[in-house]
Amino acid sequence: MTIRLSDEQRALRDAVRQLADERIAPRAAAIDASGEFPWDVVELLAAQDVLALPYPVAHGGLGGELLTVCLAVEQVSRVCATSGLILVVQELGSLPLLLAGTPEQQARWFPDLAAGRALAAFALTESEAGSDAAAIRTRAVRDGEGWRIDGAKRFISQGNVARCVTVFAVTDPSPEAVRAKRHISCFVVEQGTPGFTTVRLEHKMGIRGSPTAELLFQDVRVPDANRVGDVGEGWSIAMRTLDRSRPGVAAQAVGIAQGALEVATRYAAERRQFGKAIGEHQMVAAMLADMATRTEAARQLLYTACEEIEAGSPAAARWSAMCKLFAGDTAMAVTTDAVQVLGGYGYITEYPVERMMRDAKITQLYEGTQQIQRHVIGRDVLARGG
Repeated sequence: MTIRLSDEQRALRDAVRQLADERIAPRAAAIDASGEFPWDVVELLAAQDVLALPYPVAHGGLGGELLTVCLAVEQVSRVCATSGLILVVQELGSLPLLLAGTPEQQARWFPDLAAGRALAAFALTESEAGSDAAAIRTRAVRDGEGWRIDGAKRFISQGNVARCVTVFAVTDPSPEAVRAKRHISCFVVEQGTPGFTTVRLEHKMGIRGSPTAELLFQDVRVPDANRVGDVGEGWSIAMRTLDRSRPGVAAQAVGIAQGALEVATRYAAERRQFGKAIGEHQMVAAMLADMATRTEAARQLLYTACEEIEAGSPAAARWSAMCKLFAGDTAMAVTTDAVQVLGGYGYITEYPVERMMRDAKITQLYEGTQQIQRHVIGRDVLARGG
């Protein structure tokens, strides 16, 4: 199928691109150097309704389809991966409510999330349950008319700055429930709830301005009104969430690759060696050609995946995994080549490609490693016969 953006999508893409170039790009190096969460970028994205994209119009959002959201992520990530991740995580943390929340729950939380008055986060991963997410140990037990949650979550993007955190916990540890993947339920835990604390922030190689938190739940009590979906539906909610959120990571990766390609291309046109611009040397020109081809291939796979997922494809998990896999590997390859094109200048912070290379690596890791994506794809290939 051929993906042609609508006039509205092109207008949004171009507007976000201009916003990113003028307002976010000048901040990117400082955000990376300080490692501080860019609240000013949150305010900017909120003021321009970028954070409203994933939410229904009825709750103050723009009702953007998956591709539209990914277009915005791509353009912001092109200049600053940390800033692009703000929208990715805002959608990720909200998807359980969008997919399985009641109308009352959506009316309760979506208006503030759409307006940027509150941020969301998604808490599934634990120190001993990363790729094997079904092995989580955080427990939620009945406590009168509510629930009591005990446990810990690790590597939670924006976990310490989010007001609403969708938390997955074991509610039925019986072997039968575990085998049926009916042992986990989903809850919204709000910042300020007694017993809910951030115990550490990770020091990371890339996306340094995005806080990655370890969260602790000690006798945290939440009402049953904060339970998302049915009891035992948490695993299904988590997997359906990842099917729709992994394209956001792919969009971040495509944006990073595109940004690195643009920097390398400008440098190759300006830098002169042996009497001519280095871009006129065949070996450099060939590198740029490969970088551009890989980036465009990743972009088209991403856009197609968005359309297939939005249309309710029975192969949604496969499309989601394929675009995340290919885009993440592309971002790593393209940024590495961009550093090579710039030579010694690529290795120093005067140019942004070393930051882009550090940022690119995470797109091969979070929301499922590349090995997990290959597992998902391979399983589907075998099931469908090709």
